[in-house]
Amino acid sequence: MAAESHNWILMATARTPTNIAVIKYWGKRDENLILPINDSISITLDPDHLSATTTVAVSPSFEKDRMWLNGKEIPLSGGRYQNCLRELRSRAGDFEDEKRGIQIKKEGWNKLHFHIASYNNFPTAAGLASSAAGFACLVFSLAKLMNVKEELGQLSAIARQGSGSACRSLYGGFVKWTMGNEMSGRDSKAVQLANETHWEDLIIIVAVVSSRQKETSSTSGMRESVETSSLIQHRAKVVVPSRILQMEEAIRNRNFSSFARLTCADSNQFHAVCLDTSPPIFYMNDTSHRIINLVERWNRHEETLQVAYTFDAGPNAVLIAPNRKVASSLLQRLLFYFPPGPDYELNSYVLGDKTILQEAGIESLNHIEALKPPPEAKDKVPSQRFAGDVSYFICTRSGKGPEILMEEEHALISSQTGLPKLVT
Repeated sequence: MAAESHNWILMATARTPTNIAVIKYWGKRDENLILPINDSISITLDPDHLSATTTVAVSPSFEKDRMWLNGKEIPLSGGRYQNCLRELRSRAGDFEDEKRGIQIKKEGWNKLHFHIASYNNFPTAAGLASSAAGFACLVFSLAKLMNVKEELGQLSAIARQGSGSACRSLYGGFVKWTMGNEMSGRDSKAVQLANETHWEDLIIIVAVVSSRQKETSSTSGMRESVETSSLIQHRAKVVVPSRILQMEEAIRNRNFSSFARLTCADSNQFHAVCLDTSPPIFYMNDTSHRIINLVERWNRHEETLQVAYTFDAGPNAVLIAPNRKVASSLLQRLLFYFPPGPDYELNSYVLGDKTILQEAGIESLNHIEALKPPPEAKDKVPSQRFAGDVSYFICTRSGKGPEILMEEEHALISSQTGLPKLVT
């Protein structure tokens, strides 16, 4: 390893999407290696709307590994970060930049320290898989910087050791995390079922009910479920294996009716496992339940599945529509029942792909105010509206996997100082 000066800094910046599981991962058979008790399947979301951007920098002048998340320094002493760093250092390749006179032998990476800055463009630890995007981005960007030659599948097995669902964010489209059988965890990794262009018609609307950090972390919640829930064992051994096969077939054939039925059922069973845990875990709240009722009532009224819903370990709803026409009708219903509170602006209340808003015929807050109850509500008691109960909506779609951002303007770390450009 060496250049004449110790002032050089090497950097890499990547952007990695989050993913939303439609067949849930819940429960580990190995806490340290993060090996799951069942397979899972997810949709990767459009990184323009939900992603993590991470810059990793290395320099002989850095005295220790340091990390900043959304501008705030966080400790890197945790086992999960260290596991990822150790795995990547062991797989690093030789690096040479003749122009700058920098040469790093593969064994030299063990003597170097990293500065890492990461930014999520969506709430952290609120049940939107922020850790999945973050760890996947960390592993992807470090692998690029350190000249790691592993294929994405093996990188996914490293990202898994940071956050289980991170393995699924290393691919776009529809992704399966195979639980694997080996004690080492080498075969517990992600595989892509279909890319992001396979089912382009799908539109996803995320209702961010709360951006607050959840009271029970996924890690402790899973541990308590495995220790105390009898339902979780039945789910992992009996229910999920058949659901995985059915979901793969639904995705392959773009069968929305089957896809929606499986997605809703698996979300409900996951939260039933949480309630079957002692003490019970409550990730959803009253607003979450109202959104489920809205969708179920609409689906029954149409006598066909219009929309699928799924909730991860948090109160936020992920709603999946088969096409733009249904998505615009869904957004109308959501905005009728959950209009913005006082002092909201439409532009900051509906984010992401705003063309869905235009197709729904909503161009101002006055249009939301003038919305009529949907047909399925006519025979019910007067429809109650819950202004301010949703923080905002994100309209998005299935998206591509991680990418390296080449322009220095995307970097979160200064190439001069080796420190974050934004620090709070």
